[in-house]
Formats: sequence, C-alpha cells, structure tokens
Amino acid sequence: MIENRMKRKIEKGIPVVGTFFGLNSTLAVECLGLAGLDFLVIDCEHGPADVESTINFVLAAEFRGITPLVRVKNQNRDSILKMLDIGAKGLVIPCLETIDEVRNIVKYGKYYPIGQRGVAMSRSGGFGFEDFSSGGLEKYFEICNKETLLIPQCETIGFLDNIEVICAIDGIDGIFIGPFDLSVALKKPGKFDDKEFLSALRRVKRVAQDAGKFVFIHTSTTQEAREHLKNGFDGVTLNQDVVMLTRAYQDEVNEIRS
Repeated sequence: MIENRMKRKIEKGIPVVGTFFGLNSTLAVECLGLAGLDFLVIDCEHGPADVESTINFVLAAEFRGITPLVRVKNQNRDSILKMLDIGAKGLVIPCLETIDEVRNIVKYGKYYPIGQRGVAMSRSGGFGFEDFSSGGLEKYFEICNKETLLIPQCETIGFLDNIEVICAIDGIDGIFIGPFDLSVALKKPGKFDDKEFLSALRRVKRVAQDAGKFVFIHTSTTQEAREHLKNGFDGVTLNQDVVMLTRAYQDEVNEIRS
C-alpha cells in the first residue's frame, strides 16, 4: 500500500488543499497532480464516476503524487468496500443522519479489530504481494486501518446534533463539512455569514479537533480557502475542476476580446 501523503502532511501540521474531481479523465487527474494539489475527491455521489472508471483515476493520482479520495455514492457496504479495495486512500461519505449510520461506516471500512471490513487481497494490498503483507493479516490490517481515512460529511441536522458522539467513534478519521447542504439544513441556504451557520462551523471544528480528528471544509473561492486554513482547518477543497477550468478559459477569452 502506498503511503497516504496527505495524511502525513496534516500530521506534520501542514494544511492541505484539494478539489472535487468531475472531469472523468485520467489526463485531468495528472494535471491536478502537476498543479500541486495535495488531494482530489473523486465524486461518485454527484459526478459520473463509478468503480471501473475510478480505479483508473486512482492509478493516475498515484502516478502524479496526488492523494486520491473518493466521495462514495452512499453509505452501503459495497460502496465503501469496493472503493477501498481499488486503492482509494480515503472516503468521504455523504448524507448521514444518525450515530448508527456512522458506526456502520467503521464496520464496513476498517479491518479488525476496529471494524469488520471484508478481507480480500485486492489491488490496495498488491494482491497479497506487497512486502507488508508478509507480516501476516494483523499487520496488514494495522497498516490499512492507518493509511485509509474514513471522513463522514457533516451536512445534516442529525449529524450536527450528534457531532460530539460521532467524533468520539474509533475509526472515524476526520469530518468533512459540506457548507451548502449544511446551510440548507439550518434553513439558511447559502448564507455562509449567518451567525447560526458560523456557530455550527466553529462547533464542528472544535469538537473534531479536540477528539483528535482532522476537519475539512469545501470552499468556492481562493479567499474562502485561505480564511478557513488561517482559522485552523486541516484541509479544504477548492471548488470543482469543471468550474475552475471553465472560469480559467472565461477569463482568458474575455481578456483576449477586450
């Protein structure tokens, strides 16, 4: 298993920057790696990616040194298991409401003794030929549990109300705040300067970090990203690749035509 470079950076106190990936091209993944991003989130919830396409994006990410995370389409066992088996270094899990749902994520996504992830010498373990596999199953489990991250999204009232219990669950590595859906859940759609919304952000960040968990948030602009990192978030996603590409060309075309 290749080392989780994004995790190593955060552990050293270095904030990380990523983006949501929806272009569905291995060449695009390489470009994001060459651009200097620390990670990308392959989006299987809102984006077109599936298991067979995602494995190619993971390979391209490993080639260019950018950590591949996957936002799974749902919290089901097969969605979690397959993405880890093909080599995702972490999962972002959406639409969670209850403590039991979060516990199931750990059950499906972490090996013994933390969870009950199904055992297979799949691609993520070099099909059993990686050096670390020679240490036996328990060593294999230990490394996988350490290097693969489970990061549920905080984007519902149920999740927010249970944030203290959720952050205390062994096997949860971090929390990813989805600001758009969370603002809607708070009945403040898109009002990111609203007092109630800002209070929720501070609460999630404080509770997560007090529990030793990483905390991430999605941002739409460079200014937002800088502010959140300045305020102590461990990582941000800067928009989506499709939006950034379109804006870059819009700016250049407008400049030419002016």
